[in-house]
Amino acid sequence: MKKAVALLLSFILLLSLTACGGSGFGAGGNAAADRTSHNVAELPSDSTQSTGGESEGSTSTQAPDTGTDADVPVVYMTTDISPEGLMKVYEALGVELTGDNIAVKLSTGEPPASNYLDPDLIRNLVERVNGTIVECNTAYGGSRSETAMHYQVAEDHGFTSLGKGFLIMDEDGESMILPVEGGQRLKENYVGAHFGDFDGFLVLSHFKGHMIAGFGGAIKNISIGIGSQEGKNLIHTAGRSHTSWFGGEQDAFLESMADAGKSVVDALDGNILFINVMNRLSIDCDCNGNPAEPDIHDIGILASTDPVALDQACVDLIYQAEGNESFVRRMEGQHAEHVLEAGEAIGLGSRTYRLESVDD
Repeated sequence: MKKAVALLLSFILLLSLTACGGSGFGAGGNAAADRTSHNVAELPSDSTQSTGGESEGSTSTQAPDTGTDADVPVVYMTTDISPEGLMKVYEALGVELTGDNIAVKLSTGEPPASNYLDPDLIRNLVERVNGTIVECNTAYGGSRSETAMHYQVAEDHGFTSLGKGFLIMDEDGESMILPVEGGQRLKENYVGAHFGDFDGFLVLSHFKGHMIAGFGGAIKNISIGIGSQEGKNLIHTAGRSHTSWFGGEQDAFLESMADAGKSVVDALDGNILFINVMNRLSIDCDCNGNPAEPDIHDIGILASTDPVALDQACVDLIYQAEGNESFVRRMEGQHAEHVLEAGEAIGLGSRTYRLESVDD
């Protein structure tokens, strides 16, 4: 009875947060303004060309490789949101994950109608890396907070039949503790106990809005996403609580996400790759079972070895997209880009990047 009441309260709280975080949530900026990103590596003026998705407003400054900015991370992009397009951006990275046990981290999506990645979209790539789909249980309640229910959701959503199968990394409620080197808020990061079973990670993220973080992409997927339930609580509260995710200060939460993400990348010693899929661009996360309908057209698939550069490129494309007002309000209302500032400050990655199209 107590467990049922707790789940009901968690569900009611989630619904209230979602309602408060609707399309009018937070302080809005000048969403209609076309923002040419200062984060794109500068090149001569004739190097600008159009990229982006179906919307006329989806343009970006693409910088071809001149050989003069070798230290600037590259973000590869295709507008082809298909299994072939996904494979193309992966191959453009020119890096293969090493080891016999590769994890593919994604969100399984909250029922009944969240915008999780289509298993048919990712199937060929998961098989290419011979990966195991991995996830951790949620801390907010819902259908994925307990292991048995979460395994059922993963099966219902089509993830258990991909690659080498599906594993909840904190299925036994246990954590593995990773040190955080040079973090701003955390000294330790609690991840799912099975994290250590894997040699490398392919991080597949559905880029979208988020009612608390502002947006969810690669950094959220390797911090909150890989955190055990205990770890999620610690990230949300900047290390103050092991048992509750309530009451954290916003910038401290964002800085803690960056800290946790860095601990994961450090633990894998660079054996990790990142892909963001920019489709079904709702202002609501895949943890919301009834997300708002997108106002922005699908944009494409982006990939990088740098999670900060990748998420920054996606944010910049949102600012340039037609119909972006509600998404920009969601991000700016939650000071969302601060996670990128924090990630760059601690060495997780670079906000300066070079965007390269892999389309013919």
